[in-house]
Amino acid sequence: PLFFMASANQVQITIPKDNADRNEVDEFDYSQRSQWLRAAILGANDGLVSIASLMMGVGAVKDDVKAMILTGFAGLCAGACSMAIGEFVSVYSQLDIERAQMKRVAGINGTSEESGKNMPNPFQAAFASAIAFSLGAVVPLLAAAFVTEYEVRLAVVVAATTLMLVVFGWVGAVLGKTRVGRSCGRVLVGGWMAMAITFGLTRLLGASGLEM
Repeated sequence: PLFFMASANQVQITIPKDNADRNEVDEFDYSQRSQWLRAAILGANDGLVSIASLMMGVGAVKDDVKAMILTGFAGLCAGACSMAIGEFVSVYSQLDIERAQMKRVAGINGTSEESGKNMPNPFQAAFASAIAFSLGAVVPLLAAAFVTEYEVRLAVVVAATTLMLVVFGWVGAVLGKTRVGRSCGRVLVGGWMAMAITFGLTRLLGASGLEM
């Protein structure tokens, strides 16, 4: 009787095969974003800070807007080329190392060298790095381009750079799922220090009698 009661009252229980679907969102590996996120944020932040600091340095000893803009534009071109070349060489070196490792593994296992692993693209990395740098560098250039008054121009450059530093810090924190306040504060303080040091040292050098 007990057997028939159990059979009559059978309850079908569905057991999930695994927790992959349920925890797919929660278990996303945000470290997968670290490589391209680091390159993009580094490039844009480098362009922003270096060109803003360069323009502040020129503005410390010269109030000519043309000199500031030309110096900033030259810095943009030089910096973008430098970032592209540096990223190209770095990624190409990584590619050579990975290919050599694949050959060694293939020789040991007696298999072909082909692998399903996505190999880094040096040309793509160089292009992305140059674009990121240029996007950051154009911010202080545009901020100063239409301001003729000297003091106001410097203030606008600092304000625009500050705003974009906060934006870059926020974007990096959101995409990487880290603390927004800490990320923004770190980027902001670093940018302010770079501009202040460049402005102060150039002003000191100009006061010593060396002028442009």
